[in-house]
Amino acid sequence: MHIKQITISNFRSFRKQPEIQPFSQGTNAVVGRNGSGKSNLFDAVQFVLLSPKFWTLRTEDRQALLHEGSGTAAVNAYVEIIFDNRDGRFQGFSSDNTNSDEIVLRRTVGSKKDEIFLQRKKTSKNEVMSLLEGAGFSKSNPYFIVQQGKVNALCVMKDTERLELLKEVAGTTVYDEKKKESQFKMKENTESMSKIQETLTYMEERLEELRGEKEELTMYQQLDRDRKALAYTLYDKELRRARETLDEIEQQKAEEAESRYAIHEQAKNAANAITTVEGKLKTKTMGLRRNKVYLKEMEEDKTAAMTLQTKLELQTKEAEENIHLHEATLTRNKHEIESLTTQITSASHTLHSEIQPKFDTSKSTLTRMTTERNACQKKMDALYAKQGRGRQFDTKEERDVYLKAQIEDLKSAQLEKENLL
Repeated sequence: MHIKQITISNFRSFRKQPEIQPFSQGTNAVVGRNGSGKSNLFDAVQFVLLSPKFWTLRTEDRQALLHEGSGTAAVNAYVEIIFDNRDGRFQGFSSDNTNSDEIVLRRTVGSKKDEIFLQRKKTSKNEVMSLLEGAGFSKSNPYFIVQQGKVNALCVMKDTERLELLKEVAGTTVYDEKKKESQFKMKENTESMSKIQETLTYMEERLEELRGEKEELTMYQQLDRDRKALAYTLYDKELRRARETLDEIEQQKAEEAESRYAIHEQAKNAANAITTVEGKLKTKTMGLRRNKVYLKEMEEDKTAAMTLQTKLELQTKEAEENIHLHEATLTRNKHEIESLTTQITSASHTLHSEIQPKFDTSKSTLTRMTTERNACQKKMDALYAKQGRGRQFDTKEERDVYLKAQIEDLKSAQLEKENLL
């Protein structure tokens, strides 16, 4: 295995460098003046081989690797190395386990990217590092590239240090580390096996306990099934009783609903009856108020009639006195006055006890009494004229005026009663 070709683009001092080839399988020398790019070529090889110096690159580190010459600024840079793999040093990098005679390894870097390609296919750094370690390029063996000043250090080393160096160069250190790691894992596995064995022992003991508990569990399950069957039977009976009770309750509910409906109808009818009664009561109340007013007016009429009766009685007494004075002459007039008094008393009694239902009778009686009174008055006037003196009135005109006023008052009272009726 050896390097066949190197291609560098925009990496440090290399702008557009053509392919550097061919390389000898033995020793190759790079010569040039200071500043001609020998160290940059050395760094380019380390850059591709993922040396610790270029494993992790920050943004400013990636920017420092880009070419900064004249002209357009470089956006990205890449280094590509083609290895001769006819000896099969690189293995396990293809999916079909077939080895290629050439291995193309390329790494591209930019201000925001850092990508690596194997056989021109993008891959991860870990996969490339695993391939390189299999070929002898191990991070734990920094001597696959010998830098300046290392040769003098190798010459002055002790034998033990030189032996360790040879192990590192030969790549056996990697296997020693893997061996230690494997031994550590074996120790951990042994401890895990011990713990597993203890767990198995505990589980076997627990299994014996569980076997004993299984019989109890079987018995418990049988009893539990019996209990559930009995519980189901009891629940079924209770459910049937509950359903029967529910049916009875539903029936009672329906009956109560019908009863409530009937009561509601009765209440509705009662409310309507109450409304009707209230209307009638209101009408009766209004009638009662009107009757009270009418009664009051009738009382006033009664008072007026009583006043008139009193006046008539006084007049009768005066007439009786006149009759007593002239018994011989006025005997016939006395009988007529007694008849008038009887009629006035009857009319007064009728007016007091049967006012409203016998108003028409009272009216006719009043008319008759008025007529009789007028007749009596005429007779009295005749008597007064015969006697040649008037005790009540000074003149006839005064008497006539008084009687006409009384007649007008009676007619007015009659008209008011007729209007009320």
